[in-house]
Amino acid sequence: MVIVNPKAGSGRGLSDWPVISNQMNRAGILFTCVFTEHKYHAVELAVKALRDGYRRLVAVGGDGTVHEVVNGIFHQKEVAPSEITLSVIPTGTGNDWVRMFGIPHTYNEAVQAMAEYRTVLQDIGKVSFVETRVPQVRYMANVSGLGFDARVSREYNRLRDEGRMGKRLYLRTIFKLLLGHRATHFKVFVDERLFFDGKVFSATVGIGKYNGGGMIQMPYAEVNDGLMDLTLICKASKIWMLRHFKHLFDGKIYQYPKVKHAQGKSIRIETFPAGPIEIDGEALGYSPFSFEVLPRSLHVVVGRKCQI
Repeated sequence: MVIVNPKAGSGRGLSDWPVISNQMNRAGILFTCVFTEHKYHAVELAVKALRDGYRRLVAVGGDGTVHEVVNGIFHQKEVAPSEITLSVIPTGTGNDWVRMFGIPHTYNEAVQAMAEYRTVLQDIGKVSFVETRVPQVRYMANVSGLGFDARVSREYNRLRDEGRMGKRLYLRTIFKLLLGHRATHFKVFVDERLFFDGKVFSATVGIGKYNGGGMIQMPYAEVNDGLMDLTLICKASKIWMLRHFKHLFDGKIYQYPKVKHAQGKSIRIETFPAGPIEIDGEALGYSPFSFEVLPRSLHVVVGRKCQI
């Protein structure tokens, strides 16, 4: 079952679908296709596909589409998630999930990877939080952001909903909000032990290395090690942030004392006051947050260059 987000990548999901489907036909892949019509529709479509007997799902879209399909897989009760295989054809803007698995950005090569069917089992994160005073659970395929990261995600999604587009929109949003953001008091527990208690500018928790369209905020993360990685950027001056911004992209972020790193099977974060979260780029609820790793729980198709 192929789940296509027609709005992904400023409409590339729809405009490029004829090319993608032609490549899949040429590769001898038999498939059924459905299109999402609204936010969270991919969750519903994934659940229905699994109830109808499909066990191989393909997401055509960006990180948000992957997030929704993964949540459909883990919220349904028809079949164990470990019996399902997920492939992705990237048509989004950031496409951070596919970076982890060496999936090519050209459609021909991405379809070829699907046909060759090399798979690995990746970890998934289970995230608990509060939204409109109601406890919620979401499943994280890649990375969650808190503090400044969450604010940027919310503003970026708002601008996209207004019709703003372009690959540089995320970076422009970062610099727009940077000067006005203030560090927040975080209390962080890793495997039930207090890890940090103090002011935090921004935080990321996740399974993978990449977020924000190629940033490497968790350079030590491995997608199948049974651990989640945590990066805290502590309170710092705006000048310090601007000076070291480039290291969010080169994997050298941990060389600075203001940046803290930890790994664990469970992570619990309280913020004062309550602050927002984004999961796989989707702006969601508010603190407190609990993260739990589900080790090696989903088969995913990878590219030829995948080192996992």
